[in-house]
Amino acid sequence: MAAPQTDTYHLLGNLLRFHARSPDTGGAYCLVETLTAPGAGAPPNRHPSDDEAFYVLDGSFEFMIEGETITATSGSFVKVPNGAVHAFKNVGQAPGRLLIINSPGRVHDGFFSEAGDPMPAGTRELPPPSGEPDIPRVLEIGRRNGLEFLLPPAEG
Repeated sequence: MAAPQTDTYHLLGNLLRFHARSPDTGGAYCLVETLTAPGAGAPPNRHPSDDEAFYVLDGSFEFMIEGETITATSGSFVKVPNGAVHAFKNVGQAPGRLLIINSPGRVHDGFFSEAGDPMPAGTRELPPPSGEPDIPRVLEIGRRNGLEFLLPPAEG
């Protein structure tokens, strides 16, 4: 695999900046700082190969873990049990910031880097909305990296 060309990606209203990738930590974890637009977050998903925890730096978020809703604000720590169905959403009026740690991190290293739109290294501002995401592409990249999304059935 080629060395990453950037440390920052935009995906589903989240600006994801790697502070450490799994290879940088001897395969122990990856550490990502996320700037999340109001109303954005991550849809319900699970990944049995990566533990995940969130630390809220700024803002107000709702986390769903196995059907239970948890409100988290600045200074809150939220641990997702391994393999649990979970999601999060910025419920504030302004962008919120999270630190996300995944262990060993390979699932998220691959998924964020492949599914996200590369941004100039060190980007700190959310880009303007650019249309609807290619959900089938995101789902396939997730599947290839060991991340399963659990979306509601399409209405028809």
